[in-house]
Amino acid sequence: MKTLDLKLPEKSTDYQIVIGNNLLSDKDNFLPVIQGQQVFIVSNETVAPLYLSKLKNSLKGYSVHHFLLEDGERHKSFDNYQRILNAMLETGLRRNATLIALGGGVVGDMAGFAAATYQRGIRFIQVPTTLLSQVDSSVGGKTAVNHPLGKNMIGAFHQPCRVITDVTTLETLPEREFKAGIAEIIKAAILYDAGFFKWLEDNVQSILAHDADSLIRMIERACSIKAEVVSLDEKEQGVRAWLNFGHTFGHAIERCLGYGTLLHGEAVAVGMVMAAEYACEKQMLSVQSAEKIRRLISAYGLPVTLDLYVKQLTATGLVDAMALDKKNVDADLTLILPNAIGEVTIEHSVKPQDVEDYLKRNLESLVA
Repeated sequence: MKTLDLKLPEKSTDYQIVIGNNLLSDKDNFLPVIQGQQVFIVSNETVAPLYLSKLKNSLKGYSVHHFLLEDGERHKSFDNYQRILNAMLETGLRRNATLIALGGGVVGDMAGFAAATYQRGIRFIQVPTTLLSQVDSSVGGKTAVNHPLGKNMIGAFHQPCRVITDVTTLETLPEREFKAGIAEIIKAAILYDAGFFKWLEDNVQSILAHDADSLIRMIERACSIKAEVVSLDEKEQGVRAWLNFGHTFGHAIERCLGYGTLLHGEAVAVGMVMAAEYACEKQMLSVQSAEKIRRLISAYGLPVTLDLYVKQLTATGLVDAMALDKKNVDADLTLILPNAIGEVTIEHSVKPQDVEDYLKRNLESLVA
């Protein structure tokens, strides 16, 4: 078992990320951070049949209640957020109750937002069950729901009191979702650690074979990168924006295609390739580095192009969607662009027309 400490400026919000096998079955992973006698679990209809009973068995002695969402990104809505709050109120949860998010990123984001706002904030534990949520959304305290006009546009910063990452839950994860999670791991390497990028290049086979030691090492390093960045900038006023590498393009792709057409990690994978190629055009990144990024993403079975969806997209539509990104300042776009593998920069004054011209060339090349 590996334990990472996430340190934040407000010491009261420091917490641990625990990574290992069969953690759901050990009550000692939960007891130190549960206050009071009430526990409210939010999960979904896919994860609950697999792991809810195991989790409840570790919480014997508490008053445990649960609420199940439907599975999928399209259910990450304000209406479902209200349904969670209704269930919490009907249960009569008090302010010293603990909420547990058992599931992937949608469950974690929505449950975390409910915890952030219920009676002005109660504590919650993240128990991520997808690779994507284990290395990304469960760490750092971002919580949100989607709005028809943009992804994650309604939310709050609310840190969990612990993240419990049980890698055995990956045994039941569909292979497509497993690969989608690797996109966020590649992202962490590109923005922060060239040595980790090389390790990912050297260990494609063992990771895709789900070798347990490789998975734990990979998850631990990806989480430690995110923890280091978050500790520098909890509320995303500066360097935490690095973690959005590939996301400005990726979120626009998701919105234009409709949430759920591509998995979030798949959209980010294409978004990273786009950001790298755009940086290459601007002579910020070498052609060789851009190609290495594309090759690694492809090696893990992730998409690197929008060729299957080109008829559903326009450059103007993508730029309009990018304009809704929360990082933007005034009328310009903000992009996270790589200078090298292991180093990115925040570009605040990117002209929408420049990006539209790049996207137009990119999409036209797919049609040709």
